[in-house]
Amino acid sequence: MRAARALSVAVVGLEGLLVEVESALHQGLPGVQLIGLPDTAAAEARERVRAAVIATGLTWPSLRLVVNLRPADVRKSGSAFDVAVAVAVLLAAGLATDRRAENRVHLGELGLDGTVHPVHGVLPAVAAAVAAGHPEVVVPSENVPEAELVPGARVTGVRHLSEVAHGYGAEGVRMLQPVALERSTPAPVAEPAAKDLADVIGQEQARHALEVAAAGGHHLFLSGPPGAGKSMLAARLPSLLPDLDDAAAVEVTTVHSVAGTYRSSSGLIRRPPYEAPHHTASKAAIIGGGSRTLQPGAVVRAHRGVLLLDEAAEFPRTVLDTLRQPIEEGQVVLARASQRAIFPCRVQLVLAANPCPCGWASGKALRCRCTPKALRDYAGKLSGPLLDRVDIRVDVAAVPRAQLLSSRRGETSATVAARVAAARAAQAERWKDTPWRTNAEVDGPWLRDYTGRIDPHLLTPLKRVADTPELSMRGVDRVVRVAWTLADLHGLEHPGPAELGAALTLRNRDLDA
Repeated sequence: MRAARALSVAVVGLEGLLVEVESALHQGLPGVQLIGLPDTAAAEARERVRAAVIATGLTWPSLRLVVNLRPADVRKSGSAFDVAVAVAVLLAAGLATDRRAENRVHLGELGLDGTVHPVHGVLPAVAAAVAAGHPEVVVPSENVPEAELVPGARVTGVRHLSEVAHGYGAEGVRMLQPVALERSTPAPVAEPAAKDLADVIGQEQARHALEVAAAGGHHLFLSGPPGAGKSMLAARLPSLLPDLDDAAAVEVTTVHSVAGTYRSSSGLIRRPPYEAPHHTASKAAIIGGGSRTLQPGAVVRAHRGVLLLDEAAEFPRTVLDTLRQPIEEGQVVLARASQRAIFPCRVQLVLAANPCPCGWASGKALRCRCTPKALRDYAGKLSGPLLDRVDIRVDVAAVPRAQLLSSRRGETSATVAARVAAARAAQAERWKDTPWRTNAEVDGPWLRDYTGRIDPHLLTPLKRVADTPELSMRGVDRVVRVAWTLADLHGLEHPGPAELGAALTLRNRDLDA
């Protein structure tokens, strides 16, 4: 029996697990058996590797070949193991003699002609390889910029299996060297025009609420008739957010690498992501899932950014309620019978909805034609527990026609973003010794204790409504968080009664605070 091994990485959630690809040649009928819990895509590596090896001009061994992906009790998903399987086969067959190849990590999918195609999840895979003590990694040439984002990684890019086969040639002296990639300047891609807050006419109260939400990372609910500007406001929230710091940029880039939405040539993702799924999206599309491979959903792809659910009341209630735990805990835990994955989802949730099915049950509701049952059913789509987790709720009234025709424009996104950045800087300084970054993330009991040490009478405005149905205990915490954000926007050291009253009004828009 002749045996060899190569290394690869399995990505489960956002975590990488080093996989040892073992190959052994036995006497017997020629054939290939791939074991170690591969899914369909991984199991099909048998035929891809065979065709690719033959395409390089080498002879496929006419013996029985067994390939094992170890550890055997972890499901292996995807086609990223192809190159590692090919290397293990070449070593076992004696077509490559340098055993140093066994300590390199190989990632990549093989085409039938031997082309090495890019794969998803390279960033977490390379990070796991480096952490496991194997900094030498071989990746598809298209994935080289992504792999090089990992500190300490020694990256080799390949375009074709022949480069691997020749590098591991019988001389045993010329190992894989970094391919001299022809890095031509890519043609510029036309970026969509930035959505500026100045495009929104009027809506001063809603604009203020948007600024507060951006400054503190708070969830936001916009309700109003059709055409009032709810969607326009929500779509401009990302333009108010500051760039991601290094740690957050790595988190977001890792998420999008696993999700397959990352472009290697773009470097680390520095802008907060923005996701706006259609109201026909399923639970799996919003949260994530999959029967074989656990993939992140929209709430995960929006990590450190904005998740907009426009026409929120048109989403199935079962879909909306799946967001309750993720937006509270900042992570999604997907569990299946054979695997479990944890994805981060520290997002700003923005809900935009009409007040009723016809859209006109606001103000005096003279134009509304909905039945009482239709109104109850429509309002019931947004459950109490979900809305209780939303910090700021604003009624967006229709803009008068005279104002629509006015040439006066409001503040630009850049002007508001400067105030948001100053407020975020104050929060970063305040919470620098804690695991939190914004006021919206701070744990409730810790926040109440911190607030109480500053001013024993600070919560006095809340005592009038704390024991009423309008404000739950969770609601009290969220009012205090918004009050801190208002203080940061005003340049205050701590919130006072005015900030508490304003925060209470922003949460309970119909309550006289």
